[in-house]
Amino acid sequence: MKIDSHHHLWSLTRGDYGWMSPELGPIYRDFAPVDLAPHLRAAGIERTVVVQAADTVAETEYLLDLAEATDWIAGVVGWIDMEAPDAVATLTRLAARPLFKGIRPMIQDLADDDWILRPALDPAFDALIELGLSFDALVLPRHLPQLSARLERHPQLACVIDHAAKPALASGDLSQWRADMTRLARETRCSCKLSGLLTEAGDHPELATVQPAAEHVLREFGPDRVMFGSDWPVLNLAADYAGWAAMVDTLLAPLSPEDRARVWGGTARAFYRL
Repeated sequence: MKIDSHHHLWSLTRGDYGWMSPELGPIYRDFAPVDLAPHLRAAGIERTVVVQAADTVAETEYLLDLAEATDWIAGVVGWIDMEAPDAVATLTRLAARPLFKGIRPMIQDLADDDWILRPALDPAFDALIELGLSFDALVLPRHLPQLSARLERHPQLACVIDHAAKPALASGDLSQWRADMTRLARETRCSCKLSGLLTEAGDHPELATVQPAAEHVLREFGPDRVMFGSDWPVLNLAADYAGWAAMVDTLLAPLSPEDRARVWGGTARAFYRL
């Protein structure tokens, strides 16, 4: 079974997408399940995980409603205020809905690079582990040491790095990113999404630009800890669904059929308990 472990759906009239603006052109509009379905069929994707795009619990509940009405959405990664006094209660309430799989704070947009290390977050991280929920790390390369330190405190946390931490593909400066990702791969049980790379590739969103980063991720994390994600519709800023799926096929070609199947679906299925 092929699984897209990372896509979005949104309705601009909700009013909680603070990062969205007309300058984003092709993605500044509503995206519903009906818009994604043809791309999934063409790529042979049978199930998906939809991921938050707004820092509100209301959007998480909106995505859960969509997922419960759409047979191919197998999971929702939402958002909560991890520092709120009711953070654990909110997680517990959301976890009562079977399609709720975990949370994703928008770390890349926060002013404090050390936010993930705040002691005030400890109860929420403890609750994620106790409730069997996952943590999507939306981080940039500069956040990787802090993520590693957090995982030292919570080694049992089911964590996945979104978009391979958005390496600086446009400049090609990958040396520190490589070292930090290798440390995370070897010293933690963290997984990694093969997603979001084309939008980091600047004027060259093509296979040759993303291949060094993708190969490093596959080599260090291994196929059983790497999962395919489209990052659609953000993907549309750089390419299209079919183009990215074809690139991933090429990137995975050297692997065995069993390992290709893990990246295309098995890893996501196990990680998100689909």
